[in-house]
Amino acid sequence: MTRPGTDLQHGLVVTGHGRHYVVEASDGSRRICHPRGKKSQAVVGDRVQWLAAPTGLDEEGSIEAIEPRRNLFYRQDAVRTKAFAANIDQILVLLAAEPVFSEEQLAKSLVAAQAAGIEVLIGLNKQDVQPPFERAWQRLRAYRQLWPQEEPGAPAQPLYPVLRLQLDAEHGGSDFAQLRQRLQGRATLVLGPSGVGKSTLINRLIPDAAAQTAEISRALNSGRHTTTVTTWYWLDRASGTAVLDSPGFQEFGLNHIRRQDLPRWMPDIARHATGCRFHNCSHRHEPGCVVRAAVAEDDAPHPDDDTVVGQSPTPEAAPRDLPAIAASRYALYQRLFEQLGS
Repeated sequence: MTRPGTDLQHGLVVTGHGRHYVVEASDGSRRICHPRGKKSQAVVGDRVQWLAAPTGLDEEGSIEAIEPRRNLFYRQDAVRTKAFAANIDQILVLLAAEPVFSEEQLAKSLVAAQAAGIEVLIGLNKQDVQPPFERAWQRLRAYRQLWPQEEPGAPAQPLYPVLRLQLDAEHGGSDFAQLRQRLQGRATLVLGPSGVGKSTLINRLIPDAAAQTAEISRALNSGRHTTTVTTWYWLDRASGTAVLDSPGFQEFGLNHIRRQDLPRWMPDIARHATGCRFHNCSHRHEPGCVVRAAVAEDDAPHPDDDTVVGQSPTPEAAPRDLPAIAASRYALYQRLFEQLGS
């Protein structure tokens, strides 16, 4: 209940730790706020209603309510749930030629994004590190050739655009300009394991990011509170362009995804699954399974596999028939199916 003589204000959660959140007010000013009650359920990207402390007490405030979310991106294992961010427009999954990325962790993050209704870009960094980059590029072939199901009048573009990056170089990589264009006017969560160049990207896009982080750490009492959650940075507040830096992770849990729902969140599986003989087909051993019949024999490079990724191809370049399911993707589906509960 709001205290008499006080007014609720609207704000944006930009970072936090534990029960301490940094909330940005409508005028751009920021302050530490604490959630009302015992539970701490706000996440970065939340639009909240907050209350300033009475004059003369302190500069901190309280979060009184969390406004309805458009989406929430999170991972969940057997022990805990880890929220990355809410109300985001897209996710940039950043990988690198080295260290070698886990395709299983990539697939899990894409499943979680599909389930949350969030678009995804994939960035492959360290374009200059050859031949590891070329090997990584070929490992991503199945993703570069994933297309959404066509909608009349919709522009043809890959479901998961894969961008070639070299973030430690002045030019940024072959598709860095495309990345900048795709960030414009959107809130983008940068996701990926440690060592792939997330900090390099953030510092390149936001030169004063380190100073902002230091200021936040001081506000959160530095030594006692280390910011280990997602942090929201504005590239251009007026246009709504923001990037969100997230902590690195080694394992992406999918305990919040039901086994029977997995085909829905893997688009290459989903587009075939409706044709199966049995409505509850697991797509693993049942007779008459259209999914199994659609699996390609291998993922070998195709002679025509030289599309400039990051650019929208012409509508004629998009496949018209249901494409085969890459063998590597089907193997991932089988592994994830075994890992998930009912």
